[in-house]
Amino acid sequence: MSDAYAPPQDPLVVLHEDAEVLLVDKPAGLLSVPGKGPELADCLLTRVQAAFPDALLVHRLDRDTSGVMIFALTPHAQRHLGLQFEKRMTQKTYVARIWGVPTEKTGTVDLPLIVDWPNRPRQMVDFEKGKPAQTDWRVLKDEGDTARVRLHPKTGRSHQLRVHMLALGHPILGDPFYATGPARDFPRLMLHSLELRFKHPQGGRSMKIRAAAPF
Repeated sequence: MSDAYAPPQDPLVVLHEDAEVLLVDKPAGLLSVPGKGPELADCLLTRVQAAFPDALLVHRLDRDTSGVMIFALTPHAQRHLGLQFEKRMTQKTYVARIWGVPTEKTGTVDLPLIVDWPNRPRQMVDFEKGKPAQTDWRVLKDEGDTARVRLHPKTGRSHQLRVHMLALGHPILGDPFYATGPARDFPRLMLHSLELRFKHPQGGRSMKIRAAAPF
């Protein structure tokens, strides 16, 4: 994270709202929850609660990632959704732009991850102490020096998609932690939470909410 936190001041974009759940499109550069210190107080959670005072946190996205985030509007919904994330019942789809073009069109990264303590919040692959992490990926478009890919994380480790793409040799464009050289020289992290599938806490019907990628 850079020294200066200057989150975007975009108006709140509501994707879906009912009595139990609220889904919004998080802008890149905005923390999901408050950081340590008053200078990091501005975040999506506080902005959401300013408009929806009953909103409760369910999950997070990295500061530099944009896209679909879900909030609960009742304690029951928070418990229900929390269990879905914990038991991997939700389905998350991301789109990213990466440096280089993979030789294969699709694949799975299965590499355990752990925090890189001397360089936190960076994460790293660790086969002895790391927690299991799997990501399915598919190339959507060959862009020459770069490629657009669709990512399906099977687990929800911190920085999972970013480290797994780096491990493939194709870091996500604009990544301030893991990209170097020309791959880093982009205006933002090119990673977006495109779609979330979950079961509604009231009745259990399947829902699919999407937010178009801004890149």
